[in-house]
Amino acid sequence: MPLFKNRNYLFLLFGRVVTNIGDSLYYVATMWLVYKLGGNAFYSGLAGFLTLLPSSLQFITGPFVDTWPVKKTLITTQILQTLLILIIPITYHFDLLTVQLVLCIMPIASFIQQFAYPSQTKALPMILDKKELIKGNSYFAFAYQGIDLVFNAISGILVAFLGVTFLYISDSIIFAIAAMLFSLLKFPSIKDEQKEYKTGKIPKYLTDLKEGFAIVFRSLIATFLIGSIVANFCIGAAMAILPSLADAQGGPIYYGFYLAAMSVGGLIGALCGAWMGKFRLGFFVIISFCISAVFWILAALVPSTYIAIICFALAWIPIGGTNVIFATTMQTVVPQHLLGRLNTVSGSMSAVAMPIGSLAGGYVSSITSSTLTFSLTGIGLLIVSIVWMLHPRLRDLPEVKLLSGDIMGIDLPKSSRTAEAE
Repeated sequence: MPLFKNRNYLFLLFGRVVTNIGDSLYYVATMWLVYKLGGNAFYSGLAGFLTLLPSSLQFITGPFVDTWPVKKTLITTQILQTLLILIIPITYHFDLLTVQLVLCIMPIASFIQQFAYPSQTKALPMILDKKELIKGNSYFAFAYQGIDLVFNAISGILVAFLGVTFLYISDSIIFAIAAMLFSLLKFPSIKDEQKEYKTGKIPKYLTDLKEGFAIVFRSLIATFLIGSIVANFCIGAAMAILPSLADAQGGPIYYGFYLAAMSVGGLIGALCGAWMGKFRLGFFVIISFCISAVFWILAALVPSTYIAIICFALAWIPIGGTNVIFATTMQTVVPQHLLGRLNTVSGSMSAVAMPIGSLAGGYVSSITSSTLTFSLTGIGLLIVSIVWMLHPRLRDLPEVKLLSGDIMGIDLPKSSRTAEAE
């Protein structure tokens, strides 16, 4: 069935688009609101930290994602987001809104999304053929990058012209629409989808959590994570110093240009994901991260600001493509009933590197210079390429469609092999 004639895929894709719109509006509006309520940049920094922190705790949600019904999880997360965000305009109306309340809501909202996005990822192989996964992931990544590009840019304008209260009410409606779209999904009947964690099942949850970590660390996925951790550390460091770098090159307007370049590059890479997936995976990662590192370092060193911004966009094209390919790799080689916990374990370990990189980047930049620190983050991407080149199993990985659990060294515990057989 052609991809866009698959009704389930369309509902899932449109639901993701709407969810991303809600997330973008919410994040920008909330960062602005926290700054205004707190009257100090410290509060906006704290808000950013609290928003990022739940991403490093994805491993906690993995066993639940694996056992809860996907459709029910998707709908519930969007309804919870709708109700949670409505608290802000309601408390504002009754003059009860405080910066402390907003700072409490932000990590809760972010934590809810740690169930939503892995569930969307788990849903894809349930509704698409294996050969359609790369293209399906490409459109998903395109939606994510495209929404970020557009709505991160216009959210500030919407806050200025419509006001924060109106924006939050609109945002709650957006999440309600996402819930409606997800309610239209129809999944095939899968035995594992009927299991849930209920009272007294905590030991089972802990066993599944431990199992997820064990599978990751005993397989080639753990080596995959080395590259992801290094890359996220470098990206976190770069994001911390971008305002300083842009200011040195001409003023705050260039900060927006750099962020737009990042989104454009990632978007192009996501669209090219299906084409990139035709190459041998090991070869592609080695070459692509080397290219990214070169353009990243050039973005720090070239004297022309506009050329630097173009180089920064080019550096993000391979990164956007590899994100799609890595997601497809996991969906291809990991059994369906384990996909949630393995994705969240991997995501948590990668995500925790970003806030650490941000702290390190800010510190190094304060004692050296933003240009030198930005160059060093580019060298960090080159390390990813070197690791893959020196590791024989990574270097020789075939194209994604030829990958299997055996090639990736995924050794399933006895309980998981039984579940897969069923």
